Amino acid sequence: MDKPDVTRAIAAATSVAASLGLPVDDATVLHNSNKLALRLTPCDVFARVAPVGQEVARFEVDLAQRLTGAGCPVCPLEPRVEPRVYGCDGFAVTLWTYYEPVTPHLPPADYAGALERLHAGMRGIGVESPRFTDRITEAEDVVADPDRSPELADADRLFLGDRLAGLRRAIDDRGAVEQLLHGEPHPGNVLSTGDGPLFIDLETCCRGPVEFDLAHAPEAVCAHYPGVDRALLDECRQLVIAMVVAWRWERGDQFPNGRRFGEEMLRSLRAGPPWPTLDTLTGRLDGR
Repeated sequence: MDKPDVTRAIAAATSVAASLGLPVDDATVLHNSNKLALRLTPCDVFARVAPVGQEVARFEVDLAQRLTGAGCPVCPLEPRVEPRVYGCDGFAVTLWTYYEPVTPHLPPADYAGALERLHAGMRGIGVESPRFTDRITEAEDVVADPDRSPELADADRLFLGDRLAGLRRAIDDRGAVEQLLHGEPHPGNVLSTGDGPLFIDLETCCRGPVEFDLAHAPEAVCAHYPGVDRALLDECRQLVIAMVVAWRWERGDQFPNGRRFGEEMLRSLRAGPPWPTLDTLTGRLDGR
Protein backbone atom coordinates (compact mmCIF):
# COMPACT_ATOMS: atom_id res chain seq x y z
CA MET A 1 0.00 0.00 0.00
CA ASP A 2 1.10 3.57 -0.60
CA LYS A 3 1.86 5.70 2.45
CA PRO A 4 -1.53 7.51 2.53
CA ASP A 5 -3.34 4.16 2.30
CA VAL A 6 -1.13 2.70 5.03
CA THR A 7 -2.09 5.57 7.32
CA ARG A 8 -5.78 5.04 6.60
CA ALA A 9 -5.49 1.24 6.98
CA ILE A 10 -3.80 1.60 10.37
CA ALA A 11 -6.54 3.99 11.48
CA ALA A 12 -9.19 1.52 10.30
CA ALA A 13 -7.64 -1.40 12.19
CA THR A 14 -7.18 0.71 15.30
CA SER A 15 -10.78 1.94 15.14
CA VAL A 16 -12.15 -1.59 14.71
CA ALA A 17 -10.11 -2.97 17.61
CA ALA A 18 -11.07 -0.09 19.90
CA SER A 19 -14.76 -0.51 19.07
CA LEU A 20 -14.47 -4.13 20.21
CA GLY A 21 -12.89 -3.23 23.55
CA LEU A 22 -9.32 -4.07 22.50
CA PRO A 23 -7.04 -1.21 23.61
CA VAL A 24 -4.60 0.09 20.99
CA ASP A 25 -1.85 2.63 21.68
CA ASP A 26 0.44 1.59 18.85
CA ALA A 27 0.40 -0.29 15.54
CA THR A 28 3.56 -1.87 14.10
CA VAL A 29 3.65 -2.67 10.38
CA LEU A 30 4.85 -6.27 9.99
CA HIS A 31 4.33 -6.53 6.22
CA ASN A 32 3.11 -4.22 3.50
CA SER A 33 2.14 -5.33 0.00
CA ASN A 34 -1.38 -5.44 -1.47
CA LYS A 35 -2.57 -5.86 2.11
CA LEU A 36 -1.20 -4.69 5.43
CA ALA A 37 -0.20 -6.88 8.38
CA LEU A 38 -0.10 -5.12 11.75
CA ARG A 39 0.66 -5.87 15.37
CA LEU A 40 -1.67 -3.88 17.58
CA THR A 41 -0.54 -3.21 21.17
CA PRO A 42 -1.12 -3.37 24.10
CA CYS A 43 -4.04 -5.67 23.18
CA ASP A 44 -1.48 -7.78 21.22
CA VAL A 45 -3.58 -8.59 18.18
CA PHE A 46 -2.44 -9.46 14.66
CA ALA A 47 -4.55 -7.47 12.19
CA ARG A 48 -4.81 -7.96 8.42
CA VAL A 49 -6.15 -5.03 6.42
CA ALA A 50 -7.00 -4.87 2.71
CA PRO A 51 -9.11 -2.58 0.54
CA VAL A 52 -12.65 -3.90 0.26
CA GLY A 53 -13.02 -5.81 -2.99
CA GLN A 54 -9.32 -6.72 -3.17
CA GLU A 55 -9.45 -9.56 -0.67
CA VAL A 56 -11.24 -12.82 0.07
CA ALA A 57 -11.35 -12.26 3.81
CA ARG A 58 -14.69 -14.00 4.41
CA PHE A 59 -13.39 -17.15 2.75
CA GLU A 60 -10.22 -16.94 4.85
CA VAL A 61 -12.10 -16.48 8.13
CA ASP A 62 -14.45 -19.39 7.42
CA LEU A 63 -11.61 -21.68 6.40
CA ALA A 64 -9.50 -20.73 9.42
CA GLN A 65 -12.35 -21.67 11.74
CA ARG A 66 -12.78 -25.05 10.03
CA LEU A 67 -9.07 -25.81 10.05
CA THR A 68 -8.46 -24.83 13.67
CA GLY A 69 -11.51 -26.90 14.62
CA ALA A 70 -9.87 -29.85 12.87
CA GLY A 71 -6.63 -29.34 14.81
CA CYS A 72 -4.62 -28.09 11.82
CA PRO A 73 -1.47 -25.99 12.42
CA VAL A 74 -2.90 -22.62 11.38
CA CYS A 75 -2.94 -19.29 13.20
CA PRO A 76 -6.31 -18.95 14.95
CA LEU A 77 -8.55 -15.92 14.89
CA GLU A 78 -8.52 -13.54 17.85
CA PRO A 79 -10.66 -15.34 20.49
CA ARG A 80 -11.82 -12.20 22.32
CA VAL A 81 -14.03 -10.97 19.47
CA GLU A 82 -16.55 -12.37 17.01
CA PRO A 83 -14.76 -14.24 14.21
CA ARG A 84 -15.76 -12.23 11.15
CA VAL A 85 -14.66 -9.55 8.69
CA TYR A 86 -14.95 -5.98 9.99
CA GLY A 87 -15.42 -3.07 7.59
CA CYS A 88 -14.11 0.45 8.21
CA ASP A 89 -13.38 3.34 5.84
CA GLY A 90 -13.29 1.14 2.75
CA PHE A 91 -11.06 -1.51 4.34
CA ALA A 92 -11.73 -5.12 5.34
CA VAL A 93 -10.14 -5.90 8.70
CA THR A 94 -9.65 -9.35 10.24
CA LEU A 95 -8.21 -9.94 13.70
CA TRP A 96 -5.98 -12.88 14.59
CA THR A 97 -4.00 -14.24 17.55
CA TYR A 98 -0.55 -12.66 17.72
CA TYR A 99 2.41 -14.97 18.34
CA GLU A 100 5.85 -13.78 19.36
CA PRO A 101 8.40 -15.64 17.19
CA VAL A 102 10.42 -18.13 19.23
CA THR A 103 13.17 -18.85 16.67
CA PRO A 104 14.33 -16.95 13.57
CA HIS A 105 14.33 -20.09 11.40
CA LEU A 106 12.20 -23.21 11.54
CA PRO A 107 13.97 -26.59 11.39
CA PRO A 108 13.09 -28.06 7.97
CA ALA A 109 11.73 -31.26 9.53
CA ASP A 110 9.32 -29.25 11.72
CA TYR A 111 8.24 -27.14 8.74
CA ALA A 112 7.63 -30.23 6.61
CA GLY A 113 5.77 -32.01 9.41
CA ALA A 114 3.46 -29.04 9.93
CA LEU A 115 2.74 -28.81 6.19
CA GLU A 116 2.02 -32.54 6.06
CA ARG A 117 -0.44 -32.18 8.98
CA LEU A 118 -2.06 -29.20 7.30
CA HIS A 119 -2.54 -31.17 4.09
CA ALA A 120 -3.96 -34.12 6.02
CA GLY A 121 -6.48 -31.86 7.75
CA MET A 122 -7.39 -30.12 4.52
CA ARG A 123 -8.32 -33.41 2.91
CA GLY A 124 -11.20 -33.63 5.37
CA ILE A 125 -12.47 -30.08 4.82
CA GLY A 126 -15.36 -29.71 2.40
CA VAL A 127 -15.07 -26.17 1.09
CA GLU A 128 -15.52 -24.57 -2.31
CA SER A 129 -12.18 -23.29 -3.59
CA PRO A 130 -10.53 -22.36 -6.90
CA ARG A 131 -8.22 -24.78 -8.69
CA PHE A 132 -4.51 -23.94 -8.95
CA THR A 133 -4.99 -23.45 -12.69
CA ASP A 134 -7.09 -20.37 -11.92
CA ARG A 135 -3.87 -18.80 -10.62
CA ILE A 136 -2.20 -19.65 -13.94
CA THR A 137 -5.03 -17.94 -15.81
CA GLU A 138 -4.58 -14.81 -13.67
CA ALA A 139 -0.88 -14.71 -14.54
CA GLU A 140 -1.56 -15.38 -18.23
CA ASP A 141 -4.03 -12.50 -18.31
CA VAL A 142 -1.41 -10.10 -16.92
CA VAL A 143 1.20 -11.26 -19.44
CA ALA A 144 -1.19 -11.12 -22.42
CA ASP A 145 -2.41 -7.57 -21.73
CA PRO A 146 0.14 -4.77 -22.40
CA ASP A 147 -2.12 -2.37 -20.53
CA ARG A 148 -1.71 -4.48 -17.37
CA SER A 149 2.02 -5.08 -17.87
CA PRO A 150 3.23 -2.11 -19.95
CA GLU A 151 6.92 -2.43 -19.03
CA LEU A 152 7.23 -6.12 -19.96
CA ALA A 153 9.35 -6.51 -23.08
CA ASP A 154 7.70 -8.19 -26.08
CA ALA A 155 10.20 -11.07 -26.09
CA ASP A 156 9.64 -11.68 -22.38
CA ARG A 157 5.88 -11.46 -22.87
CA LEU A 158 6.00 -14.19 -25.52
CA PHE A 159 8.39 -16.34 -23.48
CA LEU A 160 6.29 -16.14 -20.31
CA GLY A 161 3.02 -16.79 -22.11
CA ASP A 162 4.42 -19.89 -23.78
CA ARG A 163 5.98 -21.17 -20.56
CA LEU A 164 2.80 -20.71 -18.51
CA ALA A 165 0.68 -22.49 -21.13
CA GLY A 166 3.18 -25.32 -21.51
CA LEU A 167 3.47 -25.93 -17.79
CA ARG A 168 -0.31 -25.93 -17.38
CA ARG A 169 -0.55 -28.70 -20.00
CA ALA A 170 2.38 -30.67 -18.57
CA ILE A 171 1.05 -30.67 -15.01
CA ASP A 172 -2.54 -31.41 -16.06
CA ASP A 173 -1.36 -34.30 -18.25
CA ARG A 174 0.21 -36.00 -15.21
CA GLY A 175 -3.24 -36.52 -13.71
CA ALA A 176 -1.89 -36.20 -10.17
CA VAL A 177 -4.19 -36.54 -7.17
CA GLU A 178 -5.47 -33.11 -6.11
CA GLN A 179 -6.70 -31.76 -2.79
CA LEU A 180 -7.19 -28.50 -0.91
CA LEU A 181 -3.86 -26.67 -0.54
CA HIS A 182 -2.55 -23.62 1.30
CA GLY A 183 -1.57 -22.10 -2.04
CA GLU A 184 1.52 -20.17 -0.88
CA PRO A 185 3.15 -21.91 2.12
CA HIS A 186 6.48 -20.09 1.68
CA PRO A 187 8.61 -19.19 4.75
CA GLY A 188 6.91 -15.81 5.07
CA ASN A 189 3.58 -17.55 5.67
CA VAL A 190 4.64 -19.91 8.47
CA LEU A 191 5.23 -18.70 12.01
CA SER A 192 7.61 -20.26 14.50
CA THR A 193 5.66 -20.20 17.79
CA GLY A 194 5.64 -21.80 21.19
CA ASP A 195 2.80 -23.96 19.86
CA GLY A 196 4.93 -25.11 16.92
CA PRO A 197 4.82 -23.95 13.28
CA LEU A 198 1.56 -22.23 12.33
CA PHE A 199 0.50 -21.20 8.82
CA ILE A 200 -1.05 -17.83 8.04
CA ASP A 201 -2.54 -16.13 4.94
CA LEU A 202 -5.17 -18.68 3.90
CA GLU A 203 -6.77 -16.53 1.21
CA THR A 204 -4.59 -18.20 -1.44
CA CYS A 205 -6.04 -21.68 -0.79
CA CYS A 206 -6.79 -23.69 -3.93
CA ARG A 207 -7.07 -27.27 -5.13
CA GLY A 208 -4.13 -29.01 -6.75
CA PRO A 209 -1.33 -31.55 -6.22
CA VAL A 210 0.65 -31.20 -2.98
CA GLU A 211 3.74 -30.55 -5.10
CA PHE A 212 2.24 -27.14 -5.98
CA ASP A 213 2.44 -26.20 -2.28
CA LEU A 214 5.89 -27.72 -1.91
CA ALA A 215 7.13 -25.62 -4.84
CA HIS A 216 6.83 -22.59 -2.53
CA ALA A 217 8.92 -24.16 0.26
CA PRO A 218 12.71 -24.47 0.69
CA GLU A 219 14.37 -27.57 -0.75
CA ALA A 220 15.34 -28.81 2.73
CA VAL A 221 11.63 -28.85 3.64
CA CYS A 222 10.73 -30.85 0.54
CA ALA A 223 13.40 -33.40 1.44
CA HIS A 224 11.50 -34.18 4.67
CA TYR A 225 8.05 -34.42 3.04
CA PRO A 226 7.12 -38.04 2.19
CA GLY A 227 6.11 -39.34 -1.22
CA VAL A 228 7.08 -36.31 -3.32
CA ASP A 229 6.94 -36.68 -7.11
CA ARG A 230 10.22 -34.95 -7.96
CA ALA A 231 9.44 -34.49 -11.65
CA LEU A 232 6.09 -32.89 -10.81
CA LEU A 233 7.78 -30.74 -8.15
CA ASP A 234 10.23 -29.43 -10.76
CA GLU A 235 7.36 -28.48 -13.06
CA CYS A 236 5.52 -26.79 -10.20
CA ARG A 237 8.65 -24.83 -9.25
CA GLN A 238 8.92 -23.54 -12.79
CA LEU A 239 5.24 -22.65 -12.70
CA VAL A 240 5.54 -20.73 -9.43
CA ILE A 241 8.52 -18.78 -10.79
CA ALA A 242 6.66 -17.94 -14.01
CA MET A 243 3.52 -16.81 -12.14
CA VAL A 244 5.47 -14.61 -9.72
CA VAL A 245 7.35 -13.03 -12.63
CA ALA A 246 4.02 -12.12 -14.23
CA TRP A 247 2.69 -10.55 -11.04
CA ARG A 248 5.85 -8.50 -10.50
CA TRP A 249 5.31 -6.83 -13.89
CA GLU A 250 1.68 -6.01 -13.27
CA ARG A 251 0.90 -2.30 -13.25
CA GLY A 252 0.54 -1.11 -9.65
CA ASP A 253 2.33 -4.10 -8.10
CA GLN A 254 3.32 -3.11 -4.56
CA PHE A 255 5.52 -6.04 -3.58
CA PRO A 256 8.69 -4.69 -1.86
CA ASN A 257 11.56 -4.65 -4.40
CA GLY A 258 9.13 -6.37 -6.74
CA ARG A 259 10.75 -5.42 -10.02
CA ARG A 260 14.21 -6.56 -8.95
CA PHE A 261 12.70 -9.80 -7.70
CA GLY A 262 10.86 -10.29 -10.97
CA GLU A 263 13.95 -9.64 -13.06
CA GLU A 264 16.00 -12.16 -11.07
CA MET A 265 13.27 -14.77 -11.39
CA LEU A 266 12.96 -14.19 -15.13
CA ARG A 267 16.70 -14.72 -15.54
CA SER A 268 16.44 -17.95 -13.55
CA LEU A 269 13.53 -19.16 -15.65
CA ARG A 270 15.46 -18.53 -18.86
CA ALA A 271 18.62 -20.15 -17.46
CA GLY A 272 16.90 -23.51 -17.00
CA PRO A 273 17.31 -26.22 -14.36
CA PRO A 274 18.05 -26.76 -11.58
CA TRP A 275 15.05 -24.64 -10.66
CA PRO A 276 15.71 -22.38 -7.65
CA THR A 277 13.34 -22.16 -4.72
CA LEU A 278 11.76 -18.86 -3.69
CA ASP A 279 13.95 -18.57 -0.60
CA THR A 280 17.07 -19.07 -2.75
CA LEU A 281 16.00 -16.27 -5.08
CA THR A 282 15.23 -14.00 -2.15
CA GLY A 283 18.66 -14.79 -0.71
CA ARG A 284 20.35 -13.75 -3.96
CA LEU A 285 18.65 -10.37 -3.83
CA ASP A 286 19.57 -9.92 -0.18
CA GLY A 287 23.20 -10.88 -0.89
CA ARG A 288 23.07 -14.05 1.17
